[in-house]
Amino acid sequence: MTMKSWAEPYKIKMVELIKMTSREDRLKAIREAGYNTFLLRSEDVYIDLLTDSGTGAMSDRQWSGLMMGDEAYAGSRNFYRLRDTVQEYYSYEYTVPCHQGRGAENILSKILISDCDYVPGNMYFTTTRLHQELAGATFVDAIIDEAHDADSEHPFKGNFDFNKLDALVDEVGAEKIPYVCMATCVNMAGGQPISLANLKKLRAWCDKHGIMLVHDMTRVAENAHFIQAREEGYKDKSIREIVYEICALTDAATMSAKKDAIVNIGGFLAMNDAKFYEKACGLVVVYEGLHTYGGMAGRDMEALAIGITESVQDDHIHARVGQVQYLGRHLREAGVPIVNPIGGHAVFLNATKMLPNIPQEQFPAQALSAALYVESGVRSMERGIVSAGRDKITGKNHRPKLELVRLAIPRRVYTQGHMDVTVEAVEEVMRRRDEIKGLRFTYEPEMLRFFQARFEQIA
Repeated sequence: MTMKSWAEPYKIKMVELIKMTSREDRLKAIREAGYNTFLLRSEDVYIDLLTDSGTGAMSDRQWSGLMMGDEAYAGSRNFYRLRDTVQEYYSYEYTVPCHQGRGAENILSKILISDCDYVPGNMYFTTTRLHQELAGATFVDAIIDEAHDADSEHPFKGNFDFNKLDALVDEVGAEKIPYVCMATCVNMAGGQPISLANLKKLRAWCDKHGIMLVHDMTRVAENAHFIQAREEGYKDKSIREIVYEICALTDAATMSAKKDAIVNIGGFLAMNDAKFYEKACGLVVVYEGLHTYGGMAGRDMEALAIGITESVQDDHIHARVGQVQYLGRHLREAGVPIVNPIGGHAVFLNATKMLPNIPQEQFPAQALSAALYVESGVRSMERGIVSAGRDKITGKNHRPKLELVRLAIPRRVYTQGHMDVTVEAVEEVMRRRDEIKGLRFTYEPEMLRFFQARFEQIA
């Protein structure tokens, strides 16, 4: 039988009740939060699309795995299970557990980066770039230009531009580039994938110049889905096979397991070089915990190992990305400007087009995110000039070409009905967009300001 529709490859065993508050309550809440959705209480949120990080629903197998936790301080059997699973599914020989991805980024940056180095990547991510800068490096964007165009339909907007990479080598020399940071399904570009053809070319480029290739593999399974669907020669390959091929082309990886691997906390740094592993084991003791737990409980390492095996199942990843595609298609059909093609973990609203009368220096994406919450109780987050931060030398705001609001969908949490409600909420905000006002800072943290900044409306 050929099905015309698809359904999630799971059934629901437990539910958490949510409630819709009144518009007056939501207006009070967003004002108290300084128009920053990160500062809202979760109990005041109806549908929470702030992030897909650590917000997924674990499976019955993962929950049962929690009961198998070996909480020994050293040599937990769950560590060895995790290490072997990483090697089997991701190819990396050595694994250093961390409390989450930014712990791995910190250790990686401290080991590989020297003062005045340059780290090219396929668009920045907030915590990644900050750790690189704190270690003394300068991030250089080497992604293709199409990634900065929300309307471009390029199927692999996460690809590297080799003219940009060559120009950087010509300018600073390969010896000042400790590694290339390659992200799968680039978050800040709208969840856009890199092709295997581009990655193979990148591998050859790194080998030519003697430069390491480091993989930000937070959403590698989602990237594999797009390769399977769009890249010639891969439609008959499984997600598991494609994921392994991606990883095997790289030297090391940082992983925030709170995304693809569907756990509420955890991550790791993985690599193939024994000396790199030895140094990482030394630093993880300082910043995270012993090298066989690294800030994670044994039970969480067990849940992570199980989550890795589930994350590469074709039915799971197709349904996960399918829900994102469903939301994106319906928003697009309603005339809402979004980033195209639709990504793998979130739909990104184009705040520049939705609020053309609010200049970028008045934070249109931040204002739009706050307005969406007030209208509907749907929590989203800004991915624009606020997230981009300031230049570390001049102090001026980075001004990204993409001024976006992200609707990130947690894995295995919401139903199609929640997506329909979200579409209606965004439509209503579109109808009332002339009422939305720009914002200005009342409090601006020095680093990663989007997490804790506060704003007020400009009259």
